[in-house]
Amino acid sequence: MSSVLYDTPGPRARLRNTVLSVVFVLLLALLLWWVWQTMDDKGQLEWALWQPFTTSEAWTTYLLPGLGDTLKAAALAMVIALPLGAFFGIARMSDHRWVRIPAGVVVEFFRSIPVLLLMLFANEFYVRSTDVTSEDRPLYAVVTGLVLYNASVLAEIVRAGILALPKGQTEAAKAIGLRKGQTMTGILLPQAVTAMLPAIVSQLVVIVKDTALGGVMLGFTELLNNRSTLAANYANVIPSFIVVAVIFILLNFVLTSFASWLERRLRRSKRSTGAVLAADDAGGMNPAEVGGSYATGTEA
Repeated sequence: MSSVLYDTPGPRARLRNTVLSVVFVLLLALLLWWVWQTMDDKGQLEWALWQPFTTSEAWTTYLLPGLGDTLKAAALAMVIALPLGAFFGIARMSDHRWVRIPAGVVVEFFRSIPVLLLMLFANEFYVRSTDVTSEDRPLYAVVTGLVLYNASVLAEIVRAGILALPKGQTEAAKAIGLRKGQTMTGILLPQAVTAMLPAIVSQLVVIVKDTALGGVMLGFTELLNNRSTLAANYANVIPSFIVVAVIFILLNFVLTSFASWLERRLRRSKRSTGAVLAADDAGGMNPAEVGGSYATGTEA
């Protein structure tokens, strides 16, 4: 079926696509076979390296505590960054320059600094200017860096999502006398949430992954940091990296799957639910209320 944006491929195009698909699958299989053979030649597939992951000690001592700290830091950063990003995103669209300009400066400043640098700066700040204990300091620094960076990115996502809505929405709200705050909270934001959701979820996935930076640079006992301790004790560096990578993949898959379900649910809830009147029901109504439906000449 052809459309303005897509033409149905002909016989030659279908043949070419099939050949390219087969070639891609063969190259991918060849790559996987090469990786498998290389690991086997280097002894990385020996059962002794993978056996620790079948015992409870590796999980209860290293992986699960690290996973718990990863989720704690990510959850705290998400809970703080989401409303903060929404606040600054809306502030950037304010009619008042004394609100719009400072909000833009804050967003552009923290969006331009690498998140790792923000974590290191926050760690030094807590060392020299606060009474935060050395045990809690890595968590505070990681969460602070994640919040400052991701809130600024989320602010731009929120602003872009609202500006993407048709201007008629705002004009209609003004026509019925709604103030700008009422228009934003009651009309624009509810509609923009569905459009913004994929980009927001992508940024939340980035938050989960960036917790590993704190483990590498600040000694934060998250999943990747605990993996290094496990690998040092069991001498299974490559297997431990693979296991941790699979855990991160599963975490992000759960997050994106939930977001996809939520997006579908929001879209369904916004669909029209207009009911169709039967002929008997319409016959008992005032023709003026029916809105001229009888003038169409449609028979029951």
